[in-house]
Amino acid sequence: MFNSSSLYLSVQKGYSFLTKEEKANKFPKWNKISLKKTQTIKKIVCASDFNFHFLVWKKPNKLEFYEKDKKKRKCQLPKNETIKDIDSSHYTYQILTESGKVWSLANKNAYKEVPLLDADQSTFEEIRPVTFFEEKKLFVNSLAMGSASCYYLCNGDQLYASGSNAFGQLGLDQKIGDQELMPVYVRDKVTKIFGTDAMNFFFITSKPDLLYGCGNNTYEQLGIGSTVSQSIPTAVKNIKGSEILTVSSSYTHSTLITKKGQTFGCGHWRKNGIGAGKTIFTLIPQLKEKKAVQLATGRNRTLVLTNQNELYGWGRLDNLFPTNKSNNNNNQNIPTKISLPGFFTNYLGSKDMIQIAIGSKLCFIYLDFKNTLSQDLRLLFETKKFCDCEIGTLGTQIPVHKNLIECRTKLTIDQIQNKLFVEKSINKEQTLSFLKWIYSDEISEIEKLEQTFNLLELAFPPSVDNTLEKDIAQLYKDDDSKDFKILVKIDDQEDNENKENEEGNYEEIPVHKFILYARSGLFRAMFDYVNEKENTNKIQDYTHKSIKSLEILIKYFYTNSIELTANQDPELIVDELSDAVEYYQLNDQCNLDSELLKIKNQFDLN
Repeated sequence: MFNSSSLYLSVQKGYSFLTKEEKANKFPKWNKISLKKTQTIKKIVCASDFNFHFLVWKKPNKLEFYEKDKKKRKCQLPKNETIKDIDSSHYTYQILTESGKVWSLANKNAYKEVPLLDADQSTFEEIRPVTFFEEKKLFVNSLAMGSASCYYLCNGDQLYASGSNAFGQLGLDQKIGDQELMPVYVRDKVTKIFGTDAMNFFFITSKPDLLYGCGNNTYEQLGIGSTVSQSIPTAVKNIKGSEILTVSSSYTHSTLITKKGQTFGCGHWRKNGIGAGKTIFTLIPQLKEKKAVQLATGRNRTLVLTNQNELYGWGRLDNLFPTNKSNNNNNQNIPTKISLPGFFTNYLGSKDMIQIAIGSKLCFIYLDFKNTLSQDLRLLFETKKFCDCEIGTLGTQIPVHKNLIECRTKLTIDQIQNKLFVEKSINKEQTLSFLKWIYSDEISEIEKLEQTFNLLELAFPPSVDNTLEKDIAQLYKDDDSKDFKILVKIDDQEDNENKENEEGNYEEIPVHKFILYARSGLFRAMFDYVNEKENTNKIQDYTHKSIKSLEILIKYFYTNSIELTANQDPELIVDELSDAVEYYQLNDQCNLDSELLKIKNQFDLN
C-alpha cells in the first residue's frame, strides 16, 4: 500500500523535530516527516503550550508521542480497549475509548494546570486511567479540551467540566479558581462540545442551529453580541437556520463552519479577527464562494480547508507557513490562500483526503486514506440488504449475512445459534453488540461482549489476526463460499443477443454478493434493478472494463490494495480504473487513488 502516513510539518523557526541538516535549511518551509508506512493516521493532536510535543493515533489501541529533542515513545492501552477519540490541552492529552473510559498522558511537573483529578500521577511516559468516571458510574460519550480545562458529555446528556476557570469557561457561574469535576447545566440538550485555546468553550445542542458559548470574551470571540466574558453558557447570535459542523477560537477570534460549508467569524479586527469588528458571527466574504470542510485553530491563527483541498489561513502566519505573494505579511485579518507542498497537488479535487492539525507553533498536513470497509459493512447491516439468514431468539431474529458471520467467527450459523441462543440465553442488546464487532470491529459493552465471546469459545479481546480487514481479505480466497457471479463479455460480436448463453461469450467472476453491494454504488444499482424475487445469482457486467481490470477491482473490494502480476499491463489497468471512483461509485476513493498512484510511480507512468 502507498505510504498513507505521509506527513508534512511547518514549524516556527527555532523549533523542530528534524535533523540538524534539516534544521539548517531556511525557514519557514514544509518538511516531510517519515512515519511508518502502511498505517493510516487517524488523528494528530498538538499541545497548545510552548513545549513542543504532539500525539499521533494510528492503531486501535496504540499511540505515538513525539517531543522536541527526544525519541518517539509508543503508548499502549490495554488490549481490550479501543480508542474512540483523543484531544489535548496545555500539558495534557486525554484518550477516550469505546468503553466510555478516559485515559491521560500528562506532564506531572505542571499538574496544577491539568484538568484531571489524578493528573499528578500521570506522566508522558505512561497512560493512566481517570478513575472518577468509573467511580461515579459515568459512561463518557465525548470530551473536549481547552486551555487547561475540559468538558465531558456523559451518559448521553450529562455535562461535566473541570480545570482552570479563570474566565468562567467551565460554565459554573463563577470566574476564579481551579475546579474539580463538576456538573454543568445548559438550557438545551448538548450534543457536541468544542474546546478552544481561547479559554472558552462552545456547545451544539439538539437544535442544530442553536450554539452556546461561555468563557473568555476579551476580544469579542464568543459571538454573543457583547464584549463581556460569560461564566454560564450563553446563546450565540446570528446563525439561526445554519446547521453547525464545527467551531473553534484562537485568543483573538472565533470561526465556525456550517454543514453547507459556509464560514462565519467574529473577533477584534485589530487582533486578526474576522468580522470587521463585529461582536456576532458574520459570514466571511473572502470564503463566501468556497465550501469549507475542515477547521483548525491554534493560539493565534486559524486554518480552513475547502472541499477542493484549498488551504486558507489568517492570524499570525509569520514563521509558520512558506512565504508566497499572497501571505507575506506577518498578520492577516482576512483569509489568505496558503501554498500546499507539491506532493499534495496529486490529490487536489479528491474529497476528504487532506487533514490538518495545528498547535501553538506548528502545523501538520497529512493524507487521511480512510479504510471505509467497516463503514460500508455497517451501512449494509443497517439496511439489511441481501441478508440470507437470521440470528437470535424467538421474537428477536436479526437478519444477517451468513458468509460474513462465518468468516469472522470461523463458526457456522447453526453452531453460533446453538451456543448462544439454545444452550445459553443471550438478549437482543448483547446480540447487537456482538454484531457491531462482526460488521465494523467496534468493541462496546465490553463485559457483555466478552461473555458472548466466551460462550462461542473465541479469544477475547480479538487478536490482530482477527480483524475485519484480515478476515475479509481471507474471505476473498474462499471461492467455495462465493454466492454470486459476474458475467463479463469476452468477445466483440455485436449480435450477442442470441449468444448470451453460449459457451465462450462470457467469463464468470465469482464474488460474495454482500461485498459488491456494500462497496459499490454501481453494483447496488444493478442489484436493485434486478427483481429480487427472482433470487438471481448472476448479473451481467455493464462496466465495459476488461476482465483483468474488473478482477483487480473485485479483489480491491476485499483487500483495499492493488497488486499486479507480471502478465498484466499496468498502463491499461491504471487507465481503466482511473475513473473508477465515480464510475463504480466507491466510498473509499482516496485509498483507490493512492493505489493507482503507487502503480504509476512503480512503473514510471504519466
